Amino acid sequence: MQINLSFLGAAQNVTGSKYLVEADGTRVLVDCGLYQEWALKSRNWDPFPVPPQSLDAVLLTHAHLDHCGYVPKLARDGFHNRVYCTAATSEIAQIILLDSAHLMEEDAEFKRKRHERERRKGPYDDIPLYTTNDARDSFGLLTPKKYGESIRIGRNAQASLHDVGHVLGSSAVRLEIRKNGATRSILFSGDVGRGSRPILRHPAPLPDADYVVVESTYGDRTHQDAKDVEDMLADVINSTKKAGGNIVIPTFALERSQELLYFLDKLLIEDRIPHLMVFVDSPMATSITQVFERHPELLNGEMTRLLRRKESPFSFPGLKMVGTVDESKAINHISGTVVIMAGSGMCTGGRIKHHLVNNIGRPESTILFVGYQAVGTLGRQIVDGAKEVRILGQMHRVRARVVQINGFSAHADRDELYAWLTSFPQAPRHVFVTHGDEETAKSFANFVRERTGWKTEVPAYMDKVVLQ
Repeated sequence: MQINLSFLGAAQNVTGSKYLVEADGTRVLVDCGLYQEWALKSRNWDPFPVPPQSLDAVLLTHAHLDHCGYVPKLARDGFHNRVYCTAATSEIAQIILLDSAHLMEEDAEFKRKRHERERRKGPYDDIPLYTTNDARDSFGLLTPKKYGESIRIGRNAQASLHDVGHVLGSSAVRLEIRKNGATRSILFSGDVGRGSRPILRHPAPLPDADYVVVESTYGDRTHQDAKDVEDMLADVINSTKKAGGNIVIPTFALERSQELLYFLDKLLIEDRIPHLMVFVDSPMATSITQVFERHPELLNGEMTRLLRRKESPFSFPGLKMVGTVDESKAINHISGTVVIMAGSGMCTGGRIKHHLVNNIGRPESTILFVGYQAVGTLGRQIVDGAKEVRILGQMHRVRARVVQINGFSAHADRDELYAWLTSFPQAPRHVFVTHGDEETAKSFANFVRERTGWKTEVPAYMDKVVLQ
């Protein structure tokens, strides 16, 4: 038996997750994500390495854009088979993909007009990668499956989804290939969650696998514990209130927004922070929060109890879910300190850019980062200490205080990833470390190799390996 595994994304970088498995005429794509690092975004426009119509199925681990955001383009270019995922992932992906398409259309039009004024043409992004119509057309391909349910693909493959506790509906994908009485299995981690977080259940026990493709986003560090996170968040809010500025939080609509609301609600109940106005300036985050409330079966015991008692942390005095653009603009005219949560989480688009323009030059304000910032993104530039950044075509001095709290991450850290990886019933034949910056991925691969003696490898972009 010969299986070809190609790494079409998230190989020595964090975004663009795509893995192509080919065996005996069957082609399966695991994850179908967008590149979000600035230096790599042009890859989104490259022709897909195989004809999209030749794929028998796509399997999604979860609904973050770097794992599902390429689906509308793949569908527009000829893929018309099933995209398998959990029900929650299907619901959230539709929200996220529609928002992504809308932002692409807006950004393309903004850049087109700017390039016209500057009498030049952009390299590729004067037209959207896909449109809102393309996104809607792809939704019919999404096919929900339950955790553990067998998914038949082609003549010789089957797959199953397994809860990894990263975000609502997130999964590891186990793909099994059978031929002439022999069986080989590959498990793709997607993004691995953390057992100690609020809201979601712990990652589920894993079935064994011959080969494992594991993420390494935080594979070279450990996170702060929950108590430290609460203390740091309270300190940021209290000190910024004293200074008279705003707390601006670039926020991922999926999971991070909901977890932040959980902690803010907790701090308010404990009277550890002042009762400020909290704006969630993201219609997408509002819609996704409603998906959480529709899927209590995916939540942990504490969250389930809160919802049953009608004490949802997604609704507290002073919380305002912002809908319209006019409501968003009105936030900037409020005197005094407010908390502003807005997307996108890496500051690559969306309403957060406008709030940064209004606050990044104010020494009394704080820009608080609570999620991973990929290399080349605006968020990463700010976190890395840039003195001046380009936002909406204009340069702005960074005078606001910049704080990063890594403990909010929905990604497992090095030790949590290692614990997850070594929980397999038996050792895999080979481990491929992906979805991390090059040095981080290599660091985690070495960490695993030194402690287990397992074969580990950090594949590069477009590498193809043969699995026997």
